[in-house]
Amino acid sequence: MNIAFVFPGQGSQSVGMMKSFAGLPGVRSTFSDASDAIGQDLWKLTEEGPAEELNLTVNTQPIMLTAGIALHRAWSAENGARPMISAGHSLGEYSALVAGGAIDFADAVSLVRFRAQAMQEAVPAGVGAMAAVLGLEDEMVLAVCKEASGTNEIVEAANFNSPAQVVIAGNIAAVERAMEGAKSKGAKRAIMLPMSVPSHCSLMLPAAERMRERLKSVRIGTSSIPVLHNADVSSAGSADAVRDALVRQLCQPVRWVDTIRAIVSAGATHIVECGPGRVLAGLNKRIAPQAQTYSFGDESAFKEALAALK
Repeated sequence: MNIAFVFPGQGSQSVGMMKSFAGLPGVRSTFSDASDAIGQDLWKLTEEGPAEELNLTVNTQPIMLTAGIALHRAWSAENGARPMISAGHSLGEYSALVAGGAIDFADAVSLVRFRAQAMQEAVPAGVGAMAAVLGLEDEMVLAVCKEASGTNEIVEAANFNSPAQVVIAGNIAAVERAMEGAKSKGAKRAIMLPMSVPSHCSLMLPAAERMRERLKSVRIGTSSIPVLHNADVSSAGSADAVRDALVRQLCQPVRWVDTIRAIVSAGATHIVECGPGRVLAGLNKRIAPQAQTYSFGDESAFKEALAALK
């Protein structure tokens, strides 16, 4: 039995998501550590909301990082099986690097807060958008995006989440044109997502450059667990390579389908979603049905996975 850990990013958050985990070892102290790092009570916001504040990217990013690390620490404290490889979806890549010891947790909390601010400031509210296209082949989505882009407006593939599920991002008018184009080409659905920041497209280049400068001051070591990066589905061999991967991640698509296939090709037989929710587990089942998938939707699911993977 070979285990892989994958960490979720934005989109998995909900008010009260950590309540059932509060009694697990290390969970509350992890939130305390994160709150101290950025001077904000993250546990209170996570458990009490309001949802509008939790869903602000400057809050969601440090909270989802903290939630993933809290559950990883709880898993380790309970002598859970050690993964052979890991990855994270977008923001979750930072959780994977912290879990492997490559980045200090407190440094990472501050870093993702900066990342969120840089992303929000790169594209003013109301300018960018993201949408999910369902039921269309990747190549067709790429063609639709090319057709919908203009001289001053772009739309690009942002997340290859599962077969026939691609998220697109860019200027709102171009995204809307691509949605109509996708429907005309036979897409089952094209749905605008409730996100003001068009992640993982070239509109994030200004944020990527700010991250490049910020990362120069962050100490990065060698991860004890190989981490596959979103941008190129490979494990970086040096600190500078990790920095480069995190910079490119902001303005290049998340290759999640390729990532899960690479994890299975590396020998993983069981894939654990280390974070609250079940978003990645659903994607992973569609990408690699031959692998056993687990998620930590609540404490009982956590304990079931712990027992099954002893």
